[in-house]
Amino acid sequence: MSQSVDNIKPSYPLFRDNDYKESLDNKRTMFEECHPEEKINEVFQWTTTPEYQLLNFERKALTINPAKACQPLGAVLCALGFEKTLPYVHGSQGCVAYFRTYFNRHFKEPIACVSDSMTENAAVFGGQKNMFDGLKNAIALYKPEMIAVSTTCMAEVIGDDLNAFIGNSRKEGYIDENFPVPFAHTPSFVGSHTTGWDSMLDGILRYFTLNDMDNKEVGSNGKINIVPGFETYLGNYRVIRRMLEAMDVDYTLLSDPSEVLDTPADGEYRMYEGGTTMDEVRDAPNAIDTLLLQPWQSVKTRKFIKGTWNQPANAINIPM
Repeated sequence: MSQSVDNIKPSYPLFRDNDYKESLDNKRTMFEECHPEEKINEVFQWTTTPEYQLLNFERKALTINPAKACQPLGAVLCALGFEKTLPYVHGSQGCVAYFRTYFNRHFKEPIACVSDSMTENAAVFGGQKNMFDGLKNAIALYKPEMIAVSTTCMAEVIGDDLNAFIGNSRKEGYIDENFPVPFAHTPSFVGSHTTGWDSMLDGILRYFTLNDMDNKEVGSNGKINIVPGFETYLGNYRVIRRMLEAMDVDYTLLSDPSEVLDTPADGEYRMYEGGTTMDEVRDAPNAIDTLLLQPWQSVKTRKFIKGTWNQPANAINIPM
């Protein structure tokens, strides 16, 4: 060898030694199991032919760097639009760190969102214990009036049942029996951020209205519900409100994060600011109609509103 305990060389002189050069040259032939040079050249030449070009441009099922994020990101944004609601992600800390950083950069605001820190143990044995402690600690530390639970890949791959876990959390006394915890299964390997937003809104609407439709009557409150969809430009919410108020239309925005994501820069931190209230959600089935501004991404919500609330759920596009 070109070096010993008494003669240890730093990187650059070591890389110039014949022993190192020979080892690097042999690495490919001895360990990488690559195709022969002739085969590599043959394939390369084929990629320059019209045949390859035709096959390449005919592909329909591939998008390079698609402009989308994963489902729980959308679920978090949807949850932020409800009054005193804490988004809770059943999964690992790294996923939530990404969601918070993503929104931090866009909104220039601190983002309230927690996870129950699933690790290798939870991936093998399930994350119910994580949810027990997570829900209890989230309520004790951050004092929300509602927690909206979504999931990440880890929880979905092992098949964690949110409905059962939340029910067991109540049964075991980790959360109060009447504390609202709507949820949505949001596997990151299916759909996108818009799918997650839709699933979370569907989960919240189901939680508050599915089993409480006896005294509901379409049109009885004289309002119009507005479903904005995954909307990150807060000025759009304000313009929608201004337009409706100019027309003297009584309305409810179902998920309105325009205040919590744009709080005043006065030195006072507001974890919960504004948002759609729980009473507004409970009263939403009494509206004349629910308008979906981005209907292509509100499939579950529209199906629920049409089927359970018996509203037309008309679809319109931005800009109105």
